[in-house]
Amino acid sequence: MRSQLLSTPHLVEIITAVICGTMSRIATLREDYRQYPTFPNGYLNQVVMGFVAALLGAVMVPAIMTGNFTAVTFLALAIRQFQAVRQLEQKSLLLLEDVEYTHRGHAYIDGISKTFEARNYSALSVALVIGIIMEVMEHNSPSLRVIAGIAGGICVFVLLSRMTKGQIIADLAEVTVAQIHIRNHELYVDGMFVSNRVGIERGQEMLITEGMAVMVKPKHQHFRVTLDNFGQRQAILFELTRGLGVKRYHYMRKNYDDGRIAFAIVPIIRDEERMIQIVRHTPVLETSKKTHSPLRNWVNRHE
Repeated sequence: MRSQLLSTPHLVEIITAVICGTMSRIATLREDYRQYPTFPNGYLNQVVMGFVAALLGAVMVPAIMTGNFTAVTFLALAIRQFQAVRQLEQKSLLLLEDVEYTHRGHAYIDGISKTFEARNYSALSVALVIGIIMEVMEHNSPSLRVIAGIAGGICVFVLLSRMTKGQIIADLAEVTVAQIHIRNHELYVDGMFVSNRVGIERGQEMLITEGMAVMVKPKHQHFRVTLDNFGQRQAILFELTRGLGVKRYHYMRKNYDDGRIAFAIVPIIRDEERMIQIVRHTPVLETSKKTHSPLRNWVNRHE
């Protein structure tokens, strides 16, 4: 029975890895203008999942070194559990679709759930690397093992953060404030037709006096492949309505000639600078992002 107990070095190793792995999850967990996750319940859920992921990564090396291979099999079960949590996250967000100002869209929901799942894997990886480093340095002093493990964990965290950091709309397009005009009962934004459903004179007056509009113009033509994706445009509109609120109207329109995308809204909060920042910092969805290098390589090989 005594031989099955963890030794003090292994206990220090596990505690260090769990703490650092959990901290890495907390470091990536922040509430921004998107208001997701909600505070405090969403924070608690994600921190607990990060702790579980870090614990799994921390105990893997000691389990192998002590010959307890049964414990390692729980890793596969844990990964399946993380995938199940992602599916539950998707279902939860889908249930909220009908009560939001406008829909997030399936593409955005898929991106959110995958992001949270990936961050749990990041916490697991940080804890695992710390455990490996501290185990390799088992003949060194405890303080040196802890310092080296933490340093290795920080390196892994920075590397994974850079690898998984996605683009935002500001990387692909210029975002500017646009002017709203009503001509012949039709809505125009910077001279671009948007909609003929502008309501009666009272609604038209509200659009002119209280409405705000923003124009998204691709920096390069090939960026239109991403920006023209309906899921991407829906995500921008959702963030815009979520950040400013909707008093009455919201519109979205794409120009097929030059790729410009107009968004018009009668918001609860009138703040042009905030509107620009919301659109600029909307994430580029993985499902809408396309890379052209594989196609170019394929064409070059078959020329």
